[in-house]
Amino acid sequence: MTGREFLEVDSPQQRLFLERFKYMEIMQKMLNELPKADQNLCNHGSYFLAANSSLCGLAANNFFRNILHVRRAAIASALPMAVIPFISTAAVYEVFLRQPLFSGEINCEVCAVVRGGFIGAAVGGFYPVLMALPVNASLAARYSSSPLPGKENLLRFWLTVSQPVFRKMSLGVVIQALTGLYLATKHHGIYVKIIERMSTAGRDPEELQA
Repeated sequence: MTGREFLEVDSPQQRLFLERFKYMEIMQKMLNELPKADQNLCNHGSYFLAANSSLCGLAANNFFRNILHVRRAAIASALPMAVIPFISTAAVYEVFLRQPLFSGEINCEVCAVVRGGFIGAAVGGFYPVLMALPVNASLAARYSSSPLPGKENLLRFWLTVSQPVFRKMSLGVVIQALTGLYLATKHHGIYVKIIERMSTAGRDPEELQA
């Protein structure tokens, strides 16, 4: 099959991809016509949620270090706890909320808000705390900073160690959930503004994909 024949293949997947790409292109053009505040919130709002996720990771890391009496490798443990939650939260929010919203996959406000709250709580709040456990467990074992139990009591030991940290971080998880809800509401509001501008200009959003 030549390159020309390949480009001429008109499969349903290709048509769907091209329609979605065209829709997102038009949405981006309409977004550029909105006030700068809306543009900045739409393009960079998820970074605020991601930054809070880094703070949750650093706080959880500090709590585990104190409980396990880890005094060494402070930078080595803090760096991944700041960077990885930030990247993960921003990427998940982009892939599972912002892109589907502005590509026309979801237009239901409740669906967007629920997704935002779940991403904020699970990825932006709970995941950094969960990630801090193995990081500090490995450091505690490496530097023998705290006596570790045998295999038969291992699960009970880590549950006991984790409980106070998760209690302390519960407020952070709630804040992240509320932040995710807020951002999702704002992003859906911007999406509605774009749709309204399309309708005012006499361009039906459904026809844009034709």
